[in-house]
Amino acid sequence: MAADSLLSLSPSSATGEESGRVPDDPDPEERGGAWSSADYRHMARALTLARRGLTSTDPNPRVGCVLVRDDHVVGEGWHERAGEPHAEAIALDAAGARARGATAYVTLEPCCHHGRTPPCTDALLSAGVARMVAAMRDPNPRVAGRGLDILRAAGVVVECGLLETEARALNPGFIQRMTLGRPWVRVKLAMSLDGRTALASGASQWLTGAAARADVQRLRARSSAILTGIGTLLADDPSLNVRLPDAAGQPLRVILDPELRTPPTARILQLPGPVVIFTAISDPAAWALLQAAGGEIVVAPRAVRGLDLYAVLAELARRECNEVHVECGPTLAGALVQADLVDELVIYLAPLLLGDRARGLLQLLELTRMQERRELEILEMRAVGRDWRLTLRPK
Repeated sequence: MAADSLLSLSPSSATGEESGRVPDDPDPEERGGAWSSADYRHMARALTLARRGLTSTDPNPRVGCVLVRDDHVVGEGWHERAGEPHAEAIALDAAGARARGATAYVTLEPCCHHGRTPPCTDALLSAGVARMVAAMRDPNPRVAGRGLDILRAAGVVVECGLLETEARALNPGFIQRMTLGRPWVRVKLAMSLDGRTALASGASQWLTGAAARADVQRLRARSSAILTGIGTLLADDPSLNVRLPDAAGQPLRVILDPELRTPPTARILQLPGPVVIFTAISDPAAWALLQAAGGEIVVAPRAVRGLDLYAVLAELARRECNEVHVECGPTLAGALVQADLVDELVIYLAPLLLGDRARGLLQLLELTRMQERRELEILEMRAVGRDWRLTLRPK
């Protein structure tokens, strides 16, 4: 397989300006303003349905739909896989003739373009739906309000913004890829109570308990790609695959390897599923063994600390990766934090003490003033077996 080359994406274009970003709040004419308890209940059901596609819809968003007529649910559905019918089409098929005059509750604005499936706006109009309540606009530039406009122009009562915060939380990667041109980056780390990730020798198995490790499998399963650095690969020889019995498939596995030190015998290359190795070494002869083992080589620009992480994420976005799950050591984790490329930190806290000679959580540039500290917002704290899971987001 021939190697690809990358163009560097500047930090400003990756993390700064949100050109063309779909606003959180709909236009005043789209707001319901006086939604009923039934509206909330039906949209909550649509969100529950959408979550059934949490691990299977890539690269599409997770979407649910509920059709209600005369206070009775007449059809419901959710999008399961790309290329298969959308949530609206499934709900309309279940409702049949009962869809005429119904209200459609959809967690994302209906599509209005031909892709692998026909436009949902056409299906809704043909079925005679009278009212559309969408949780949020579609951030895809091919839609971005046009779907709602088409329905409104045809006489459908259109409202948007009901439970929007919950709807956005369901698709952080899809939204970010469409608005910022890069995936949502979730970094998973595990540490002892004294903030250590491994002994000085590198031994770390097992820092957390079985329940926490099973929880990580669920995070992997919802991701488009699982990313690690060459240090972790050489030290642990990880599989980085999804080992759930009902897994929809294997995410893309990504190795950042500036000097191309990945051994062709690495476990990650022996397992089913695609593997991409990003490197700065442009040497087809050096690529041959890894390509023969099933790896794809992508040449990326260098940065001060390894590879240009902005360019790597831009390439993963080009490949339609929505959520990137990172499991790595302190060097790569620190570099991602330093570059402001971490959208979410998931830290498993084990009730252990490893001592001051053990390895730390992150390698960050030394701070000389407290004003330089990086503040995090704690979104959730939850017990997972014997351990605690902290979900945080940079402020």
